[in-house]
Amino acid sequence: MPTPHFGQPRYRIIADELRARIENGAIPLGALLPPESLLTAEFRVSRGTIRQAIAVLREERLVATEHGRGTYANFRRRASELDKDSEPETRGREVAADPELADLFAVEVGSRLVEQQTVTRTDGAVRAVVRTYRLPGRAVS
Repeated sequence: MPTPHFGQPRYRIIADELRARIENGAIPLGALLPPESLLTAEFRVSRGTIRQAIAVLREERLVATEHGRGTYANFRRRASELDKDSEPETRGREVAADPELADLFAVEVGSRLVEQQTVTRTDGAVRAVVRTYRLPGRAVS
């Protein structure tokens, strides 16, 4: 009876299983993956096969390995998926310089500055807000 992964290398099958565990929360963010010895027993493969599977997950940034400490679940979407979900929104407006900005730009308090705000979202949740300021009429480099 053929298996659903027939013809696929064992390390890929193991990587798929570990990926599913990380993505569904069975292995929580920041948690250590089971030790290689437990994984070799569970999947009945050699340590090298487990290391290949973990290397695949490391390339995908789903895990991070720290020498002497172990391998941690580090759930991150692939860059191609993040690019689709986190299109930055940018808008600009003129604002009056507060005392701190006036000091930085060496202008009087209340002078006009251009504020540019960029909001980055992932799955609808705000991940970052970046505000930059410049003097009007000067290009941003």
